[in-house]
Amino acid sequence: MAVCIAVIAKENYPLYIRSVPTQNELKFHYTVHTSLDVVEEKISAVGKSLGDQRELYLGLLYPTEDYKVYGYVTNSKVKFVIVVDSSNTSLRDNEIRSMFRKLHNSFTDVMCNPFHNPGDPIQSKAFNGIVSGMMVQTG
Repeated sequence: MAVCIAVIAKENYPLYIRSVPTQNELKFHYTVHTSLDVVEEKISAVGKSLGDQRELYLGLLYPTEDYKVYGYVTNSKVKFVIVVDSSNTSLRDNEIRSMFRKLHNSFTDVMCNPFHNPGDPIQSKAFNGIVSGMMVQTG
């Protein structure tokens, strides 16, 4: 499962970042922000090709020695980044897609809340619960 999940606004500032274990939080912030360059590169490459414009899943952005970083972009250019442990070889591409779909659906629910101002950090308990279900349980 995921060790870090982030939601990045259209203007590239974090709306939500959660990582496990918390002592590596700064390292994951750095990993997420460095992945934004790859996300922008993939978005511009898709924009130039005449392929399917509805493909939101960007796939593996880049692997590091310890982690694999996956990306997803909504139609409104909000970016989701999931970092998984490289040692987890049982996690398949369709499972990552499923995680992004669940995250996107939960994000949509947050945005539909009339008391949430778009652009504010996400502080929804329901969204937090969905993310907690996707995170690696350390104990």
